Amino acid sequence: MGVTSTLDDRGIRVITVAYPPVNALPVQAWFDLADALDEASRDLATHVVVLRAEGKGFNAGVDIKEMQHTEGFEALIGANRGCFAAFKAVYECAVPVIAAVNGFCVGGGVGLVGNADCIVASDDAFFGIPEVDRGALGAATHLARMVPPHLMRTLYFTGRNIAAADLVQHGSVLEVVPRDRLDDAALAVAAEIARKDTRVIRMAKEAINGIDPIDVNKSYRFEQGFTMELNLAGVADEHRDLFVNRQSAGTDEPGIWTSSTAGGQQ
Repeated sequence: MGVTSTLDDRGIRVITVAYPPVNALPVQAWFDLADALDEASRDLATHVVVLRAEGKGFNAGVDIKEMQHTEGFEALIGANRGCFAAFKAVYECAVPVIAAVNGFCVGGGVGLVGNADCIVASDDAFFGIPEVDRGALGAATHLARMVPPHLMRTLYFTGRNIAAADLVQHGSVLEVVPRDRLDDAALAVAAEIARKDTRVIRMAKEAINGIDPIDVNKSYRFEQGFTMELNLAGVADEHRDLFVNRQSAGTDEPGIWTSSTAGGQQ
């Protein structure tokens, strides 16, 4: 369990996240993931990163149980800072980051994937932001990089999910493959990039970030400010308690929230 990083002789670094049962990450894991990506940036032998996960799904967001079982605001502030650090590390990684998405990718998972440079997904993959149902806000910045504006608003306000296959038409998901071929598909794209002159690729990554129309770091930080207001008002606590109580009662699968309009969400 944890965040692991391996580098092969082609310069492909594979960073794997494994926090069973659903990859809902505790505070420290977000910082560990940021550290692994920052290490990839510093290591000139790294030409490209593949970000992947083990288990049922790619990412189910933050560990809400940790937040509700921690006194005061320490876990809340830690999760906010950890997510910011991890999303920033993906975006500012000195080499391209390819996200290999399996199963559910919700909440903080969208923050990671939305900041990646390339997305390859399995045929059971879907994306969603259930933040409104948790009394929180965030990752609209990153969802906006994956879908057109009006679709982003609809998905955000309703908490609906969208299948990876539906994102291919928008150009945000490169390809959808059977789950048992996901790693191979991501590594194939990574191999194409790894064969390039890494000095050029690293400069290309910096140049492309420099012409982005939106500063994703400032935009996400702006969103986080409203989350803090909801927490200070007690609204977020109400929704998180409801979520934890449903899980304790066995009405939800651990880490996943379901409704008639949306599939698994964290």
